Amino acid sequence: MRSPRVVIVGAGVGGLAAAMELASEGFDVCVLEAQPTVGGKIRQLSVGAGLAIDSGPTVFTMRHVFDELFDRCGASLEDRVSLRPLSVLARHRWRGGAQLDLFADKEQSIAAISEFSSPKEGRRYREFCQVARRTFETLDHTFMRGSRPNVLQLVMRIAMANPAGLTAIHPFRTLWHELGRHFSDPRLRQLFGRYATYCGGSPFLSPGTLMLIAHAEQQGVWLMEGGMTRLVNAMAELATEFGAQIRCHSRVAQILASNGRACAVQLESGEEIACDAIVFNGDASALGAGLLGEKVAQGIKPVPRERRSQSAVTISCMAEADGVDMAPHTVLFGDDYQSEFDDVFRRERLPEKPTIYIHAPDRPADASPSAPGSERLFLLVNAPANGDCHNYSEEELRKCEQRAKVTMMNCGLNLRFSQDRMVWTTPNDFAELFPGTGGALFGLAPHGWKSSFRRRSSRSGHSNLYLAGGSVHPGPGIPMAALSGRLAAASVIRDYHSTMQLVPAATIGGMSTA
Repeated sequence: MRSPRVVIVGAGVGGLAAAMELASEGFDVCVLEAQPTVGGKIRQLSVGAGLAIDSGPTVFTMRHVFDELFDRCGASLEDRVSLRPLSVLARHRWRGGAQLDLFADKEQSIAAISEFSSPKEGRRYREFCQVARRTFETLDHTFMRGSRPNVLQLVMRIAMANPAGLTAIHPFRTLWHELGRHFSDPRLRQLFGRYATYCGGSPFLSPGTLMLIAHAEQQGVWLMEGGMTRLVNAMAELATEFGAQIRCHSRVAQILASNGRACAVQLESGEEIACDAIVFNGDASALGAGLLGEKVAQGIKPVPRERRSQSAVTISCMAEADGVDMAPHTVLFGDDYQSEFDDVFRRERLPEKPTIYIHAPDRPADASPSAPGSERLFLLVNAPANGDCHNYSEEELRKCEQRAKVTMMNCGLNLRFSQDRMVWTTPNDFAELFPGTGGALFGLAPHGWKSSFRRRSSRSGHSNLYLAGGSVHPGPGIPMAALSGRLAAASVIRDYHSTMQLVPAATIGGMSTA
C-alpha cells in the first residue's frame, strides 16, 4: 500500500516542522514554496559585496522546542547548526544615554537594575521573574503545546495540571497594568512592555499573560552562525533526508476540493498535484479572503484590518556606528511609548517618536566594544498593517528615517549609512510577500483576553485541510510556529491512523478524518 501523500503549502518554520514530522513517520511529503528559498518570514537580504543579513526574525529563544523537534526525528540540533549563547540578552538605552543590559545570568540583571534604578526595583525584578516563570509553566503544556482549547477547556487543563496556576496567568488585565504592579520606574515598564511587540501588539492592549516572554528569554538567547536562515535550511535538509520533496519557485494558485474534501493543489503554472491531505502554512487570512479558491474560504474569516497585528518598516544595511557600543540586540526607546502605539494601532501611521530595534550580528556575544568600521545592521520601526490600502511614499520613508535618527541621537548613537547599501522593506512589501495579511507580521493582534481563542486551530474546518504558522494556534514567533507545525502534523497522523483507510488521492483526494 502506498504512503499517504501530504502537500505542504509554504516552507516557513511551521511548514518545515510539519514536513520533518510527517516525513519521519513515512508520509510522502511535498513542500511547495513560492519564494526562491525556504524560510517564510526568516529571510536574508543582500547589503552588497557578497554580504547578507537576517531581515526577518533575529532572536532565537526557546531552544528546547527545536531540540525536541530534531530529537524526535533522530537528529541533533547542535550537530546541524552552530549556536552561540549571548551573555547580554539585549542592551537598552533611553534619552540622555541611560543604559540597561539584561543578562543571561539573572543575578547580573538584578544587580544591573539595582544600579540603574534602585535596589528596590532590583528586588521587584526578582519577583517579576518568579511570576513570569509561573505563567510560562502554567501555559506551556496546557496551551502552547496542546491543541487550541476554548476558555473552559483551558481552565480545566490548568485545574487538572496545577490548580494554583489559575491565579498566575493574568489574562484580564493589560500587560502595561501588570507591569505597573511590579515596577515603579517607568523605564522598566517600557522595557518589559516591549514584549507585547514580540507578538505584534501594544502593551497597553495586550494581556498580562505575555509577561511569560520574560521567562522564555531568561532561559537563553542564541546567535546562529550564518544567521537564522541556517535553522530553516537545517530543517529542510533533515526533511529531505526522510524523503520529503521541497520545491521552491512553486506558487500555489488554488487548493482544489472534491466532495467536501481538499484533494489537490494547482500551481500558477497550471500543474495539479493530487494528495491525501494539505497543510497550509500561509496566513489563514489568505484562505478566508478566497486567495486560494472560494471552496476552501468558506468558514474561515480573514482578520479584520482593525484586529491585525503590527507591521514594520525595516532597513537592512551597512553602516558605521559611534557613540554607543551596541550589543547584538539593542533597543533605543522613544520618548512617548503610549503615543507610539496610538500612532500604529489607532491613527494607522508611522510613529512620530519611534522605538528602534537594531540587530548587529557582527558584535561580540558579551557586548564588549568592537573595532570601528562598517558593519551589517538590521533596523526595525513598528508600523501599521495597512500595506494593502496605503502606499508608503518616499517622503514618508525619509521622514521615518529622520525620526529614527532623532531617537538614535537622543540615545547617544550616531549611524552613518552607506546609502548604496541599504534595503528598505515596508508594509507594502510585507503585504506582497505574505498575501492576505496587509503586511501584518503576526496575524491577529494579541489584544484582549479573547485574542488567543480567536486564532484558528490546526484543523481548518475543511476535511483534509490543516493549518500551521504564526497566524494560527499557539501564536506568532519562531518557536510557536514550529509548535503549530507539529500540531498540524499530529492532527494529520491522528486522523489517518484513526481509520487506516485511504482511498487513492487521484480518485477522490480525501484522507479520512475522525
